[in-house]
Amino acid sequence: MRASWAAILEALKISDGMPVSDLARELKMSYMGVKQHCLKLTEMGFLEEWRVPREKKEVGRPEKLYRLRAKSEELFPEAGVELTLAMMEGVKQIYGESAPEKLLFHHFQQLREQWLTKVRAGKSMVEKATRLVNARDQAGWFSRCHYDPSTGFRIEEFHSPMDKIYLKYPTAVRMEVQMMEQLLGTKVLRKEVSTGKGRKRVVYEISTLGVREEGAGEGQLL
Repeated sequence: MRASWAAILEALKISDGMPVSDLARELKMSYMGVKQHCLKLTEMGFLEEWRVPREKKEVGRPEKLYRLRAKSEELFPEAGVELTLAMMEGVKQIYGESAPEKLLFHHFQQLREQWLTKVRAGKSMVEKATRLVNARDQAGWFSRCHYDPSTGFRIEEFHSPMDKIYLKYPTAVRMEVQMMEQLLGTKVLRKEVSTGKGRKRVVYEISTLGVREEGAGEGQLL
């Protein structure tokens, strides 16, 4: 895929929708160049046009954005999800109902051990969280650290390779949060928040004071 198309798709993944003018400014490309790329990506089924309803006090036409369609998810990695789910179903039938959760437990233990040294090398909570984001992104996630005075310090997640697995085994969500708390040594609160554009996004609110939950930090996953 062309580099310019990849840049547009990544920007739209983060923003959950932007007008051509904003895309052109952020990517330092011409308006017409971005427009043509968006039209082509729409024709290919990766993008869709979406008009943001204006508030009652606002006048003029609704703002037109481009945002990703479901087909674009194929461009972001998943954890071999269909094969994984099939294998976990087979394990459950052979070894019992709790077997898939035990496999997921082991998976997050391995990730914790793999990332521990790298994350703990950070000198501040912000640096540790940034290191964790980098490690997760290399494993197929797509996220970034963000600070806002009204919401505090958080990790914003735009893609998870585990989404379909979490739908089937929701206890794995708790395992992931506990792993993150152990790596960072602080409380992590997972939330789904509105993007303001008709969709939701997962965020992890990070306590920058380093206050640990009882049992989190050094022990095993709970």
